[in-house]
Amino acid sequence: MSRKTSVAGNVVRGGLIGVVESVPGVSGGTVALVVGIYSQLIHSASSVVSALRTLITGPDRSAGAKKHLADVEWRVVLPVIIGMPIGLFTAVQFIGGWIEDHPELTRAVFFGMVLASIAVPLRMAGRIRGQHVTAGLAAAVITFGLVSLPPNNAEPHWWIILPAAAVAVCALLLPGLSGSFLLLTFGLYEPTIRAASDFQVGYLAVFALGLAVGLVTIVKGLKWLLDHHHTVTLTVLAGVMLGALRALWPWQTEDRVLLAPDELFGTAAGLAAAGFAVVAVLVIIDWRLDRRAQSAQID
Repeated sequence: MSRKTSVAGNVVRGGLIGVVESVPGVSGGTVALVVGIYSQLIHSASSVVSALRTLITGPDRSAGAKKHLADVEWRVVLPVIIGMPIGLFTAVQFIGGWIEDHPELTRAVFFGMVLASIAVPLRMAGRIRGQHVTAGLAAAVITFGLVSLPPNNAEPHWWIILPAAAVAVCALLLPGLSGSFLLLTFGLYEPTIRAASDFQVGYLAVFALGLAVGLVTIVKGLKWLLDHHHTVTLTVLAGVMLGALRALWPWQTEDRVLLAPDELFGTAAGLAAAGFAVVAVLVIIDWRLDRRAQSAQID
């Protein structure tokens, strides 16, 4: 059951989603849930994809596409589309400098945020059995190994940026998963932040194309997995997030060799705790809103 929202309010909601999508560990999907527009966005995205598919494959291409587009909640979608880039481009002006000037402390904040975010897919998974735990741990081990590999320091090419952006758009479908966090695991977070901060049109155009490709393909597939293999999909997601925490350990070399904490340990621990607390508050708000919605449906 969705909440009624105003157009101006939806621009602000889109801005908030854009701001948090620039930060690894805070999910735009979670914020969409908290501000009450998650179901409208996912339903509308699915309707747009169905309209495009009908327009290409039929039957009744024009009429069928119009029917699907009529299901899109444009009063929500269009203001959010306007607000998101405003929030995103405003946030990256600050975040890029923080990452470059204070890498250990920035990673510490992100570490705490992602650690708290793992609770979201686990809560959404429902009843977790032994085979789900096994799948989640396997995903954690594989991810840990992948993010331990030395990064590719070459400039990212379009064939790397496009699929990474396509995968990152899935974060809007899955509360708890951050698009920026996915880019971080691919080694594209800092280049993307720099491109957005400097308005590198070529990079941003390829990235936008990747988002569109992901919306049409991966989001539909992910939605199918959630509908048909809900619990195992979410426990694997939690495992991926757990394993990828290795990439956010504050003390590591440029080749991702882990180091022991240094004199910044106290400050880093405090910032990690603060990041954890911010996301934990969002998780608790989401949980309470969900409980309230379930009670309203029963009544």
